[in-house]
Amino acid sequence: MIRRTSLLFPILFLPLMASAQVAELDAYWLEVGRTVAEGDFEGYSATYHPDAVLVSMASSNSYPIADALAGWKPGFDDTKAGKQSAGVELRFSQRLLSETTAHETGIFRYHFTPEGGEEVVQHIHLAALLVKKGTWLMMMEYQKTPATQSEWDALSGQ
Repeated sequence: MIRRTSLLFPILFLPLMASAQVAELDAYWLEVGRTVAEGDFEGYSATYHPDAVLVSMASSNSYPIADALAGWKPGFDDTKAGKQSAGVELRFSQRLLSETTAHETGIFRYHFTPEGGEEVVQHIHLAALLVKKGTWLMMMEYQKTPATQSEWDALSGQ
């Protein structure tokens, strides 16, 4: 009987561990959203591993995240200064994870509104590879193709 109990414990514990990992990853993505909405460039940059890579189908290129962050910084500065509002939300179609790694696939919805202007909304298919080094850090952000509103809506239950 002791042998069965010890064998069942890991099986029963796995869903709890996965649930804790999902909660941590949800908190990670909420932090990403907070930094975008507040124009917190330093906080946003800290969500990436220093060696992270951005893969962009829009530019047909792959490059260090430091290069991407340099290009995104003016938008963060404008948000922080109140010259625009911005935000990002994510919905997932697949979440594969362990205690220290995660691969998440879904769509992100980025929106910004320049001061006195119309809101611009982009839906982009995304794959993200993360590692846990004390906190979760993105190693690779793969911005795939544009997504439709209906594809975004279809992930609402995720």
